[in-house]
Parts: sequence; C-alpha cells; structure tokens
Amino acid sequence: MAMVCLTDFEEYAKEHLSKATWDYYAAGADECCTRDDNLLAYKRIRLRPRILRDVSVSDTRTTVQGTEISFPVGIAPTAFHCLAFHEGEVATARATEALNTCYITSTYSTCSVEEIVAAAPNGYRWFQLYVYRDRKLSEQIVHRVEGLGYKALVLTVDVPYTGKRRDDIRNQFKLPPHLKVKNFDGVFQQETAGPEEYGIPANTLDPSISWKDVYWLQSITRLPIIIKGILTKEDAELAVEHGVQGIIVSNHGGRQLDGGPASIDALSEIVETVQGRIEVYVDGGIRTGSDVLKALALGAKCVFIGRPAVWGLAYKGEEGVREVLQILNDEFRLSMALSGCRNVAEINRNLIQFSRL
Repeated sequence: MAMVCLTDFEEYAKEHLSKATWDYYAAGADECCTRDDNLLAYKRIRLRPRILRDVSVSDTRTTVQGTEISFPVGIAPTAFHCLAFHEGEVATARATEALNTCYITSTYSTCSVEEIVAAAPNGYRWFQLYVYRDRKLSEQIVHRVEGLGYKALVLTVDVPYTGKRRDDIRNQFKLPPHLKVKNFDGVFQQETAGPEEYGIPANTLDPSISWKDVYWLQSITRLPIIIKGILTKEDAELAVEHGVQGIIVSNHGGRQLDGGPASIDALSEIVETVQGRIEVYVDGGIRTGSDVLKALALGAKCVFIGRPAVWGLAYKGEEGVREVLQILNDEFRLSMALSGCRNVAEINRNLIQFSRL
C-alpha cells in the first residue's frame, strides 16, 4: 500500500498495534473534546493564496534557537516508542537526523538518552523534562543530557497531575515487562511494590511546581529553557519575564485538561503578547503541510508532531518516521508554492482568513 498522507500511517497503526497500545497513543482526556478540536481547528482556518509570484525555486529551511533545520517540523516529545517499534526512540532519532530537523526526546523514553545519542550522533536534539518531588532526579538527568550535547531543555508545565485518560483506565494500561522508562533504569527498584503510573511510581511528579522552578533550572544548567504547555497570553508574558528562550503552545495533545483551547487557536494571542522577544512554537493537530503553513502564518517559528511520528514507527520503524517527515516536507513545500511563498520568511499573517463555518 502506498503511503500518500499521514492518515494512511494512522490507519496502518490502528490496524497493527494492540488495542491497549493504540488506545494509549490515541487517548485524550475525559471526553476527548480538546484532542479532537486540535484537528478541527486547522480546518476552520482558510488560506489567502497569492499568485504569479515566480515560485520556481523554493526554500523550506528555517532556524530554531539559532540552529538551521531543513524545514519547520520537528518531533514532539512522546513516550514509549518501543511500544510501536522494537528500536523505539533510536529509530526516531536516526530519522530526524537524516532529515536534519529537531527531535525532542521524552523523559519517558524506552531507550536511554545515551543510546539515542549513540544512534544518531549528529542529530539536533532537545530534551523534555518533568520536575519531580525528588529534585535530585531532575537535576541528574539535566546534567546527563547537557553532557551528551542536547541543545535545550523543554520543561513540560501542564502535568501537575496526569489527566484522566479513560481508555488507559479501562485497559489497566501498563508498560509490558520487557520495557522500561530507560532514563530511570534502576532508580525506583525499591519502590516496585507500590502503585505505578506510566512506568514509574505514582506521585513522583511534583504538583507544587511553580515559576520559581524556572529560576531553579536556570541555576543548574546553561541550556536554553523552553516551556511547553502554555495556552494563555498571561502565562506567555510570565514566561518572557522569567527569562525562558521559547514557548511551545500545547495542550499535551488533548491528554490533560479537556475543554481547553485547540493549540492553534491559542497561538495568535501568545505570538501577539511575546512580540518576537522569544521564539514561539506549536504542537497538536498538525496532519498536513498546509497545517504547517497555517501555523507559521499565525506566528509559529516551528511546529512539532507527536502521534504521526509514532504511526510512522509502527509502519516501518526509522524508514516510516522518515516517510512521515518527508511527506510533510513535500506537502509544506507545495502549500508554500501554491500560496505564493518562496521561502519561510515570506509566510505571514496576510495568508490567513478565518472561516465562518
């Protein structure tokens, strides 16, 4: 079967993964309203194409945090890639290295940060971080990834508690015994008797996390800090005031607070508030190259995809992730040309109109 668009990979993954694994990846919180709206919101946005612009040559390159990438699509932090394909995050890292874009490695990887670097030594990587009740755990992993050459920390701030994912509860989802959260291998061995949540002991995340923890992180690392999970202009302003280097506008794929805005709907007010002082990115709901174009037109510097990367893994490992990224790259280039944009710098708010539908 020829894989023509990202939906083809989704259908393949749904058919070939176990029900519990598919439900885990597909899950949204509660009624999944926000998860579904992440997709629908892009369909409400219309493009205003310009014509007769000589689009015989096009350039999709951009920069994030001063580093050039081949096109403005990276891989969002998603957990447990080995559930989809036996090589897991190692395969994802190789694919993103091959396409010269950014891979945000999840704390909840089923390969260690060291294995990921060894597999793709020239890849451009950021590391997604949670803050734990035991600050030493967070501190140790920050120092590990800094020493390994990761280029930024992505602090996820929308999980003081885990959202209620009904399918995971019904399926009593657990990592299979042969898989582990490899970055914490051996750390929690004494606590294995207690209740577990997504591969580590329950209540390990710190719900008291606050803005002061941004200062704490800045005190233990020289890496740029990017905050993931901001959806309001008020928090965007606070992020700038606290000296972070970037924001990922994100609702965690609709897996946390159900009833919040679609990420793309929250983007404009955040871009307007930030006024170019720091870079703004977005994740959630990107499925086509024209979605990428719309996000950039609304002010995102780059977008990140989560579930589609996992579908690519399920289809054909590293090669599948490369195909997903290549399809998005090709679609984005075509959407740019058909809208009259020769390069990323020409993409702006004038391209957008909002549908009345």
